[in-house]
Amino acid sequence: MSQDFIFILISFLFGFIAAWIVRSISYFKLKKNHKSTEGLLESEKLIKETLRKESAMAFRMKETTEAELGKKLEEAQAVIKIMDENILLLQKSNEETEELLKITQPEIHALKLKLIEANNAISRLKSQLSEKK
Repeated sequence: MSQDFIFILISFLFGFIAAWIVRSISYFKLKKNHKSTEGLLESEKLIKETLRKESAMAFRMKETTEAELGKKLEEAQAVIKIMDENILLLQKSNEETEELLKITQPEIHALKLKLIEANNAISRLKSQLSEKK
């Protein structure tokens, strides 16, 4: 009976040690996977944070660019308005000068009109020649 008891005790110890080894291996594999998962999670958090910062920076750059372009557009519109006013003043001045020339020196005015007509005719002929080529 003592041999049976010793055999059972040895079998029990061997089974216990084998189970302990299997459990320890499983535990270390699980622990390794857990650390790997935590590292991956931390890496993903860092990537997400980096992307969030880059996105915020890009959005700020977009807003800054839009603000700068808005200012430039306003400045351009102001310049265009001034230019339009200047063109109107110049046209008025030209009309007044033309009227004054017509009243004070009608011969020169008539020659000027003939010169303008001649220039227009030359431009039409040049256009016709370039179309034929």
